[in-house]
This record gives sequence, C-alpha cells and structure tokens, in this order.
Amino acid sequence: MASVFGHALTAIAFGSSFSKELRSTTFWILGIVCAILPDADVLGLQFNVPYERFWGHRGFSHSLLFSCVLGCLVTAIFYSKLFFTKSGVRLMVFFTICTASHAVLDGMTSGGLGLAFFSPFDDTRYFLPWRPIQVSPIGIDKFMGEWVRRVLLNEAIWIGIPAILYMLGATLIKKYTS
Repeated sequence: MASVFGHALTAIAFGSSFSKELRSTTFWILGIVCAILPDADVLGLQFNVPYERFWGHRGFSHSLLFSCVLGCLVTAIFYSKLFFTKSGVRLMVFFTICTASHAVLDGMTSGGLGLAFFSPFDDTRYFLPWRPIQVSPIGIDKFMGEWVRRVLLNEAIWIGIPAILYMLGATLIKKYTS
C-alpha cells in the first residue's frame, strides 16, 4: 500500500481543482479521510481475517463499488442540503475519486496480493501493469527507519511530483478560464 501521506496528498491535489465555495475545512478533512479509509481493512488482520478474503486487506474496501457508495454516503451525511444539486454531484464525484484513488495508488505498489477492484462482482485481485510505488509497511510500529525513508522518497517522486503538477495545472486552468 502507499502511505497515508501519499493517499492524503492525492486528495489534496484533486480538491485543488474545486471552487473556493466548496473547499471548506470539512471538504478537505472528508476528502483526506475518504482517501485513507480503505485501509481500515487492516484491522481485520488483528482478528485473523485472511488477507485474500472479501473483508481482508485490499478486498471490498478497495473496490470501485465501495468508492461510489462511500462518496454518496459522505455527501448525503455532510452535505445533505446540496445532495440533489450540481454541487452535490460534484462533491459525490470528489469523494468517490478520493476513495478510488486509494486503490489506484495501491495497485501501483510493489507488494501485496493485488486489489479486488471489482468486488463484490469479481473477487479477483489485480495490480496495475505499471508499479513504481514502493509498498509501505503496515502498522505504526513498523513505520520508522530506513524502509520508511525509502518509501517516502519514492512517493515524493511518484505521487508528490504528479500531485504538484496537477495542482499547478488546475490553478492555471481556473485562472485563465474565469
């Protein structure tokens, strides 16, 4: 998996393309939470849920259906007055993309058993064909030392640089189209 920092940065980058009217503190926090939340499935490892199972790590919580459901649910709960408006649709798309970006980044890592992108319809685990992101250790106790330094440096290149370029592009597009 990519680190929480890489997932959070991706949400921040995507959020930068939204109008200032939508970008509240709640917007940013929820976007980051959606980008990180799929990894809550690692708690299953503590309860002996096998990695490769439906509720195992990188299972259903990393699927596109989960991303859509979470995006709609977050919008319905936190932006209920906007739910049936154009802004509500934009928010649903944002939270869905933040959540789905988690699986995309994890699919680009060098470790694990793959992701159940199409769960519950197909529980096959997939990786993307291009996997430049070094896998991050699971667990806070393992998140220190040389391995983490290498992971964060790798993510600075493969997530940080594209995120910065995306944010610059979004800023320029907004500047010259408004």
